[in-house]
Amino acid sequence: MSVVILYGTETGNCELVADAIADVLATEHDPSIYDMSEFAVEDLDPADFLIAVCSTYGEGELPTGAEPFADELDEVNPDLTGLRFALFGLGDTVYGETFNRGGEIIAGMLSSRGATQVGEHARHDNSSAIKPAKLAEEWARGISGLIDPVSVS
Repeated sequence: MSVVILYGTETGNCELVADAIADVLATEHDPSIYDMSEFAVEDLDPADFLIAVCSTYGEGELPTGAEPFADELDEVNPDLTGLRFALFGLGDTVYGETFNRGGEIIAGMLSSRGATQVGEHARHDNSSAIKPAKLAEEWARGISGLIDPVSVS
């Protein structure tokens, strides 16, 4: 099973987080990292495990780097049944109700097309003292065990 990490960013922090996640997962998996703005929706494969890393921009919108992917999801409207994904969001609690909204939008878009979210939806708070890459490393260790589905007899 391949692990695909997609990041949607405005300032580059999500790319750093994606790298940190990939570093943790590389011991047991062979993750590939792609910018959402350059990833074709047609390349989403239910046989893969998807990790989406997305920030929030403006008043709770997707960052510029995630918009092409979201637009293509709307245009193509693929059936993502069987695709399992985990989400790591970046935001700032200073923005109250729109905190981490970008990640919620991406999760909703994937789920509404049949994909299944697994694990904790990580929500980094830029107002905290915790660096996003550090939180991502801890989160990735927990996600690692969820990547390969366990067969139940």
